[in-house]
Amino acid sequence: MKILTSGQIREADSYTIKNEPVASIDLMERAATVFTEWLIKNYNTSTSFKIFAGPGNNGGDGWAVARLLAERGYRKVNIYLLRISDKLSPDSEINRQRLEQQNLVKIKVLESGNDFPEISGTDIIIEGLFGSGLTRPLSGLSAILVNYLNNSGSRIISIDIPGGLFGEDNSKNDKENIIKADCILTFQFPKLSFFFPENEKYVGQWHVLPIGLHQGFIDSIETPYNYVTPGEVIDSIKVRKKFAHKGTFGHGLLIAGSYGMMGAAILGAKAALRTGIGLVTSHIPRLGYEIIQTAVPEAIISIDKSDTVFTDFPELGKFNAVAVGPGLGCDEISVKALKKLLKKANMPLVIDADALNIISANKELMEIIPENSILTPHPREFERLAGSYKDNFTRNKAQMKFAKKHKIYVVLKGAYTAIACPDGKCYFNTTGNPGMATAGSGDVLTGIILALMAQNYTPEDAALTGVFVHGLAGDIAVKETGESALIASDIINNISGAFIKLNVNKK
Repeated sequence: MKILTSGQIREADSYTIKNEPVASIDLMERAATVFTEWLIKNYNTSTSFKIFAGPGNNGGDGWAVARLLAERGYRKVNIYLLRISDKLSPDSEINRQRLEQQNLVKIKVLESGNDFPEISGTDIIIEGLFGSGLTRPLSGLSAILVNYLNNSGSRIISIDIPGGLFGEDNSKNDKENIIKADCILTFQFPKLSFFFPENEKYVGQWHVLPIGLHQGFIDSIETPYNYVTPGEVIDSIKVRKKFAHKGTFGHGLLIAGSYGMMGAAILGAKAALRTGIGLVTSHIPRLGYEIIQTAVPEAIISIDKSDTVFTDFPELGKFNAVAVGPGLGCDEISVKALKKLLKKANMPLVIDADALNIISANKELMEIIPENSILTPHPREFERLAGSYKDNFTRNKAQMKFAKKHKIYVVLKGAYTAIACPDGKCYFNTTGNPGMATAGSGDVLTGIILALMAQNYTPEDAALTGVFVHGLAGDIAVKETGESALIASDIINNISGAFIKLNVNKK
């Protein structure tokens, strides 16, 4: 699903108005209607709503929501106009007049801090101060009001985007003067800024509400930004045929583990097996033989010449996919072995953990990574590869440039894991939870992606589907464990549940 920039969303609005055709005031009514319907599903008529409207179209949505709530029998609705301009936008003015004519909602103008209303903890604040087109940090009365609302202790629901937050790059914004929304009901598309950690305090839960923008325009407009939806993942999952056998589902090689780090090899192998791979061979140091043989009896074992570290690998010709890195260590002889692997591999690799650390310390290895390989760094590993950045918007730009330059996929792990592709596109994942920030979680992801690559998924589908399934398994697990108690093995144990959920509509 595409993520459009603020400018592109304005283009989509204009195109819809011209080519549906639909009057702009009616498109605003459409947005306000779906917003109100969400409120009605979640709050009864005894709820007290305090709506804060700015002078633009975001405020116009607020006027319309107030009127629609009153029409539906909500009698505890008050609206407050932030007077920072003598004029409202044309559509906002029309909706203000409609609300006055309805005469069911109390209206108050805010011209100074003395005009601010008392807000109780049971009030629900509907915030429609400024939309995604905002380009300047808030100041003056606007900033004072934003901080007043943030400190009210009441739940804040923002219309489309939190007031004061820019749609994309907030590196030059004033972070003290942005609405801290508990919930955002965003129209048609999430905003790019929702996906970056530095905006976490402003972006609570968000829900996308379709408002019928012109699909032809949406399909035609180019954007590098996307987010992964369940429907897209369901479409990519391969159906297992009745007469298939283990050879049908590929043979993967997992090069992992070192003395004291054999758990990484266990987690990766188990995750691969749970993800449907036909065969997995674990290449491990000699002293890990009994550990793997006992912990993962389904795995084939390839034993390194070294007792403790990675020094070599088996002939690659019999494998459909190869992953390297979890728990590997960074011994000098392992550096040489990894260099040899990168040179000999004639297929995309899945590269994680210590393999990435070795490459970071030996940057010349970047030039021999096979095209379309999938790198799965966490933020610090990515910094070691590509440098540090002052904010996550800038880092995301660097990630996309890095993937394109080296013709690889970069899976930058975290909340809304970002998958940068060699064609310049970037996808944000929408599954997962903070409980997955635990030892071994990345090893599980490596095993999942290895299994998909072995089953002949394209590298892009393997990365997108693998990350989504990994997060979904964590979301299923967390319902039983809670976030603090979740461990990597819980994710593996719920991969099956993730596939069952995704395959519910598959024939």
